[in-house]
Amino acid sequence: MAHGPAEIGLVRPATVADAAAIARVHVASWRTTYPGQLPDDYLVGLSPEAHASRWRGLLAGRQRRTFVAMGENIAADGLPATGVVGFATCGPQRTDMRGYEGEFYAIYLYDHAQNQGHGRRLMAAMATELMSSGMRSACVWVLRDNPARWFYERLGGSRLAEQPITFAGARLTEVAYGWLDLAPLARLSSYSER
Repeated sequence: MAHGPAEIGLVRPATVADAAAIARVHVASWRTTYPGQLPDDYLVGLSPEAHASRWRGLLAGRQRRTFVAMGENIAADGLPATGVVGFATCGPQRTDMRGYEGEFYAIYLYDHAQNQGHGRRLMAAMATELMSSGMRSACVWVLRDNPARWFYERLGGSRLAEQPITFAGARLTEVAYGWLDLAPLARLSSYSER
């Protein structure tokens, strides 16, 4: 899929054709976000190819809605290139978090794409999508030791709960943040559907 400079800063609905790019962001962001939290051998063993296959299936389904953020990347030849620099996915609440109808399942960006407004635009796109599906509130679960969790607090998320989990053999704690009214999030930044 060819992308040009006009798409920098754009957030749009993901398509199956974006699966490989989403998988690369997913794996790279886990490797930079979770060292010291998840076992090193697990992080090293993450495969963009395996994740791409999983993402093709998820994007073909209707259970969740996924968005991609477009920005500048470095191409294999070392020159700047426009492409997917982040993604976010949302849908109906998967846990028993009373009073919260929707859930932000994931939001990940390449390190070089952070602090450029992509995260805010992705959150706005997800909030807009959930509201258009009749969900007026949502929460997100994030690892307590994830340094990016403060992003949710800055966007007005209220700390709701903590729960212990085990993932890849590591004992971790997840923290839930919630928004009872998604309208302010939806107004954070406009996004375009193309």
